[in-house]
Amino acid sequence: MPKKEKQGVVISDKMDKTIVVKVASYNPHPKYKKIIESNKNYKVHDEKNECGIGDTVRIIESRPISGGKRWTLESIVEKAK
Repeated sequence: MPKKEKQGVVISDKMDKTIVVKVASYNPHPKYKKIIESNKNYKVHDEKNECGIGDTVRIIESRPISGGKRWTLESIVEKAK
């Protein structure tokens, strides 16, 4: 089975080798069919501490690294301005 990939925005980089990424998903409401945005935060392993707040990144699932870290940084799509 292929590994899952997600894209989101870095909202925190205060931890060592860890970033928090906010990933938005858009789904229609079951009854009213309006598109609703729901956000989820993921703790992501950033080995080189290269990400900053506001960067758009692509993450990929991995083995458990710590209690809450199950994702690793694949690439930085766009640096923050």
